[in-house]
Amino acid sequence: MIREDATIDADELYTVANALGMSDQQIRLCVRRLVIDGQFTQEGRGRKAILRASAEVESTLAPDVEYVRYMFEQDRGAAPWDGTWHLVAFAIPETARQARDSIRDGIVHLGGAPIQGGLYVCANPWERQLRSLAAELDVLDHLTTFTTCELRVGRIESPRDIAARLWPLDDIAAGHRRLLDVAQHRLRRLRRAAELSDTELVTCTIELAAEFTRAMHPDPLLPPELLPRPWAGTRARRVVAECWSQLRAIEITRTPPRLFRSYAEVIREVTEHAATQTVS
Repeated sequence: MIREDATIDADELYTVANALGMSDQQIRLCVRRLVIDGQFTQEGRGRKAILRASAEVESTLAPDVEYVRYMFEQDRGAAPWDGTWHLVAFAIPETARQARDSIRDGIVHLGGAPIQGGLYVCANPWERQLRSLAAELDVLDHLTTFTTCELRVGRIESPRDIAARLWPLDDIAAGHRRLLDVAQHRLRRLRRAAELSDTELVTCTIELAAEFTRAMHPDPLLPPELLPRPWAGTRARRVVAECWSQLRAIEITRTPPRLFRSYAEVIREVTEHAATQTVS
């Protein structure tokens, strides 16, 4: 709901949240917590208020456009796997338990899977992000990164079988199937955008974004060479991209949410590629 100027119009927030099934009391409590936590300031009261994101919150709002671009490059075969596994090991003392937990969470967020205590593997290059995270947590001296083209996990040698052993692919695929169902339904609505109110369009956008986030958060973006065929994520993302293209063509409000505007260049690339494939 955050606009280009890092503000939220409370009236629009209440209206959209109501459409999503939230009560005014729930919204008031959420807003109050955000203000108490220092994430937002509030000017005015109730539906006449304007919420303004703090500098810290605003700095976290920029989406990871390169992450989104990379997933679509994988889908269209523009990022083939070179057969290299990227590994990281760490041994952080108990006195830095919080940093140890944070680095572990960060490793998983970057697509890593545990092989054994303190040893994680990823199929994509991640060294730059790992070292940046470790430096931020002041544990860089406790980190070791390395690569190999020969990995065996127990008795498993096949890269595809290793991927199936280390990552919960069934659960990840189920999330993408849910995303596909939501995206297909929202796409049908967006193709009738002229019949929808501004609130309905914003609500549709938020529902799509929420389901996309839920599906992609646990996805390590394994190379297609390591995934079952066909892979549910590929089709789901293709339909999501169609939704994005529809949204890009719609002027929702005078100051629309910036969520999908940030992906404009990626959407253009995906759309042009899809059109080329159709012509071919």
